Amino acid sequence: MSDFDPVRDLANGHPGRLPSRRALLKAGVAAAATAPFLMRANEAMAQGITPKRGGTLTSLLTPEPPVLMIGVNAQAPTLTVVSKIFQPLFTYTPTLDFEPVLAKSWTISDDKKVYTFRLQENVKFHDGQPMTADDVIFSAMKFWMTLSLRARIVFARIEKAEAPDPHTVVFTLKEPFAPFLYGFGGTGFTIVPKHLYDVADMRNNPNNAKPIGTGPFKFVEWQRGSFIRLRRNEEYWKPNQPYLDEIVYRIVPDSQSRALALQSGQVQLAGGNDIEPFDLPRFQAQPNLAVTLKGWEYYGPLAWIDINKRIKPLDDARVRRAMSMALDRSFILQKLWFGSGKVATGPLCETTKFYDASVKLPPFDLAAANKLLDDAGHKPDASGVRFTIRHLPLPYGEVWTRLSEYFRASMQKIGINVTMETTDAGSHSARMAKWDYETSINYIYQVGDANIGMEQYFTSENIKNVAFNNVGGYSNPRVDEVLAKARYAIDPVERQKLLSEFQRIAVEDMPYIYLLQMSFPTYYAKRLNNTITTAMGIADDFDDVFLA
Repeated sequence: MSDFDPVRDLANGHPGRLPSRRALLKAGVAAAATAPFLMRANEAMAQGITPKRGGTLTSLLTPEPPVLMIGVNAQAPTLTVVSKIFQPLFTYTPTLDFEPVLAKSWTISDDKKVYTFRLQENVKFHDGQPMTADDVIFSAMKFWMTLSLRARIVFARIEKAEAPDPHTVVFTLKEPFAPFLYGFGGTGFTIVPKHLYDVADMRNNPNNAKPIGTGPFKFVEWQRGSFIRLRRNEEYWKPNQPYLDEIVYRIVPDSQSRALALQSGQVQLAGGNDIEPFDLPRFQAQPNLAVTLKGWEYYGPLAWIDINKRIKPLDDARVRRAMSMALDRSFILQKLWFGSGKVATGPLCETTKFYDASVKLPPFDLAAANKLLDDAGHKPDASGVRFTIRHLPLPYGEVWTRLSEYFRASMQKIGINVTMETTDAGSHSARMAKWDYETSINYIYQVGDANIGMEQYFTSENIKNVAFNNVGGYSNPRVDEVLAKARYAIDPVERQKLLSEFQRIAVEDMPYIYLLQMSFPTYYAKRLNNTITTAMGIADDFDDVFLA
């Protein structure tokens, strides 16, 4: 059996994993002063900084989430809030190592098929009911399997789930599944109360209006269009935590008003789409604020143009490649995102395991793009227009609107006319799910592993009427085969070979036009401590965040 134990691993070394800073401190070893992430609460105390209890953290939230129930909605604003209410078995360090949360330890059998988790004791849901192994098994095998296609990729591999006692969970896989533990992230497998959710219609469960989890903060109220309020869980399972009294998420539609609220100190935290990228240089110069690009390592957000490949001539890979070659990604990165991120080189981000740096997109080249369209038989008419496509901008703020405008202007240079169809966040998701679009812009999460993050967008089995999946209808039997083989390739060399082939095909076929590897800036008041400490960033549980 291979046993996860941070103190023992520090002493003996664990292949493929670096000890976390928390493990270093537990073992009595001084953490490196140059570590790029902020200190956890116990690390702060080890260096003479005592966490202060009390106070309200006010944060921006853009756009307003459609619901506040994990699993029902996977959009970034929802995950930012509910990550304080619901918790996973473990979370991820910046190097995508594992850090215990509701599971205090776990073992993996030598044949890589049996995973045994020992749960924290004395954990209660916000309604006072104890959290047990039954809740974990229900969450995996019914709640997430029913509501999330991404989770289904992971949990469908389980042959049986057992609870030998109330604090032990045993998952036995049908066969080894290499990325299994990367499907357990805070946004992909949090624990929900079986006694409230073991019903026929979980998606429309009345309890969704008042979410109940095990997290450090309880849901209090939601005044739509104004704010969401969370309050300290006084019976939280970690002694003396959380430190904050409340977290209030202010919903401010206007970007200038959001920037003013941050600058004036009315809010102490902003992230994701809250602040427009063009404001980044200004806030980097503010003496009372800190700015970091850390905290997106697990998600690996990648911005791309989604294409409905059922629509002619978008069903032709030559057309899609020409559209890709007409976009100057360096311009997008520097002039729209002000350097916060990196240019995409393919379907994976550098932080995602098995990223292949040798895979490259065809370069920005208008002449070559025009020739490719000519060769595909799409000659321009007397007005210089080859064909017209519809475009659905992402309604997440001004920069996304600017990106769609840049896309339209770039397409005009190769004779493609683009008509815009604006909508709100909820309608955008609904239209994508109904395949009611031709092109759109989105950003997707890769969640640490290519199989878990990419399969729902690239495999034929995931062509479904569900948003954030293969709604564009991409189908390539070889991609299906390669990704299926990569799921079960325990040998990392073999997995790399397979996933490198996937990346090469994904660039050749260009089912999506890959734009940016994104790192959203997080802006926070300097008196706010422990803001970003894990690869989950602002979607961590914040149980050790405090105001000095």
